[in-house]
Amino acid sequence: MTGVRGPRAALAVPPRTPRTPPTPLPARAPRTSRAHRLTLVLAAAAVLAGCATGTTGASGATEAAPDAPGTTASAAPKTSQAPAQGTARTPRGTLLVADFGGDTVTFVDPGRDGSGRGGKAIGSVEVGTAPYGLVVGEDGRAWVATAEGVAVVDTQRRTRLALVPYGTETGPVTTGEYRGGGMGIALAPDGRHVYVGVNVPDGNGTVEVIDTATREVTGTAPVGRRPFDVDVSPDGREVYATDHDSFDVTAVDARTLKTRRMEVAPYGTEGGLGSWLKPHYAVVRPQDGKLLLPFEGERLAVLDPRTGEVAIERMTANTHQHGAALAADGTLLVVGTGPIGGGDEDPSLTVRTPDGKERIVPLDGPHEDVAVSDDGRTAYVTGGFTRDGYWNGITVVDLEDAKSDVRNDGSSDGKREPVRLEAGNRPLGIAIL
Repeated sequence: MTGVRGPRAALAVPPRTPRTPPTPLPARAPRTSRAHRLTLVLAAAAVLAGCATGTTGASGATEAAPDAPGTTASAAPKTSQAPAQGTARTPRGTLLVADFGGDTVTFVDPGRDGSGRGGKAIGSVEVGTAPYGLVVGEDGRAWVATAEGVAVVDTQRRTRLALVPYGTETGPVTTGEYRGGGMGIALAPDGRHVYVGVNVPDGNGTVEVIDTATREVTGTAPVGRRPFDVDVSPDGREVYATDHDSFDVTAVDARTLKTRRMEVAPYGTEGGLGSWLKPHYAVVRPQDGKLLLPFEGERLAVLDPRTGEVAIERMTANTHQHGAALAADGTLLVVGTGPIGGGDEDPSLTVRTPDGKERIVPLDGPHEDVAVSDDGRTAYVTGGFTRDGYWNGITVVDLEDAKSDVRNDGSSDGKREPVRLEAGNRPLGIAIL
């Protein structure tokens, strides 16, 4: 996102605070020598080894043979399709990232106990040009927003099932930060619809509704410019597009597709398209349905979608911020991409407890998005970034350590360093299977 950093307007804020069976052996003759019996045993072992070292297929998928849960991932990926019937499937807890620098999604073993240590990529599947956001349903299907359409991926068999084309005209298929096509994407609570924010270069975007049963676009709603992120209200009645280049959030009625635009610009809108001080990602707080939108590691905009009112809370990272996620206990995680001005701090992950206390975990280089494990103990931060300076991997942060003795000024007694896990091709969106 290129731009000129606009002035930070004065604002009153609170104080900074089962495997395939082997080929049957021939019936043994009544009298068989010991040497012959040994030969048969060795032959059977070879068959078993062959079944366990990769599977056959097409459809543009590349992967290593999947490992059973709790085992170490296979070495280099091999060309294949899905795991053969009866072999191990993708283990629970595997990470899935959207390779914005390629046309694939990559499956990543998160390592021992999910810590990143010993982890590695275990396979990839072609989905379409420049995949951005992704979401995974309870049925194990991933929906991936690409420049060409929304890809549907069976994460257990690791194969693409379909590519749903957009109803919105976005121009030629391209790559890069400003490419047209899908960006933010979300799934309805009941799993019946997917909502994808579609970027239209040099114009306002749309939110398209996809029926997950028919895999067809069933409706389109107009939103603002470059819908970076899409979220859904806890009751499923509204969809929210975070419109990066128009300084607002568009609320879409999930039933009628009527829209409401709400400005979210805690620094004002000076600089227009060239400004850095715009919304990027949001999370919806389950208990009250309010949207949390971080800005610059300085201000957290809390948007009440019922009234359109925005309250501001102090943040402490002082760095340009992108991806955000909410843990089950209400802890907010925000990715800091690095400085955009002389007084800004380096890349970081903000770990903000529900009472507003923050720990700032330094990151090595720019990052983009974040996902948190079900138990709330681990954060996975993608190194793709929408601009230059990205790296091909995931940083794994121990949140239990990060939240230890947290203080208002962001300091902590935590000692463990984040683990860097190489995986993917400029990975942006991330989900935990």
